[in-house]
Amino acid sequence: MSKASNRQFRVALIGTESLVAQELREALAASSLPLKSIEFYDPGVEEEYSQLTEFKGEAKVIHHPDGYLLEGLDLVFLAADGQTNLEFGRLARDKGFRAIDLVGSFSGELEIPAVVAGVNDKILDNKEIWLVANPRPVSIILSQVLFTLASSLPVVRALAVGLQPVSVFDQAGLEELAEESFALLSGENYERKIFPEQIAFNSFPLAEKTAPAGQVWQEAQLEEQIKKILTGKDIKLTLSLVQVPVFHGYSLMLYTELAENREIADIENALKKNRLFKYFPADDSQLISTRLVAGKDEIFIGHLRKTQNKPTGFWLWVAADNLSAGSASNALALARRMLGIG
Repeated sequence: MSKASNRQFRVALIGTESLVAQELREALAASSLPLKSIEFYDPGVEEEYSQLTEFKGEAKVIHHPDGYLLEGLDLVFLAADGQTNLEFGRLARDKGFRAIDLVGSFSGELEIPAVVAGVNDKILDNKEIWLVANPRPVSIILSQVLFTLASSLPVVRALAVGLQPVSVFDQAGLEELAEESFALLSGENYERKIFPEQIAFNSFPLAEKTAPAGQVWQEAQLEEQIKKILTGKDIKLTLSLVQVPVFHGYSLMLYTELAENREIADIENALKKNRLFKYFPADDSQLISTRLVAGKDEIFIGHLRKTQNKPTGFWLWVAADNLSAGSASNALALARRMLGIG
């Protein structure tokens, strides 16, 4: 048992309005994390005591963030806008707290590690690391699957096609899908604000500016993030994302190639070693869908099959809720390790 096991901790959440922040607040309330106190801050609060939230049935005031208010805290979750997160995340070392960036505000800073629980989280035992990034949901999901497979099998290559939900664009993405769907069904015009193309009843590849190899920048950044998380596992990864009209939940068709011929049973045995996975064998009648994984902390895997023309290749269907399994659950696991809780 760790020395910190009997301690209680002072924690804060900066940024309360985003979907990620709301999911984390619910996860914290349901967790066994020993909290002495939890405070909520949001840059949108202009007048003190003007906004309230709820935590474990108790009303909590949402304060405007200020550096002096963070003194004496043990851990801070950053879920506000980029400028606010950068400002307060950089105070971590000086104020003596550790921090987790939930929304990628520090993604461009090489010295801030992106960490996935059970994969590369041993670096958190270094008390000189004050600030870490909770990776993008698809990075967390793929890193868990690939690390688990590569820990037992000689994985050399992976190809993933991910179906991206609109909630990656937060509440605005949800609203645009709902409103545009209603407008189309009502025969009305709709002015899009978030997506470059009709999202209701439609799907399309990401259309941001391309990286040098012809990839979309977001895909290239995700590949690089996953590569760093999987340091020590020499896996050549290619990732493509498709925007689909789904509110929550990533689905991925994942192809993995091994250095030698193995059987489906070998893949199954490797997957069963990860307690975060819910595996459905081929003879299970349950279809794995984004509806099935909604609100779940597990990563669902099934539809495993061996390729006919390449005996070292396997296909898997992977699905997970991007807000719970793909964000809040990982952040909580990182928090426990950073606080020294077993």
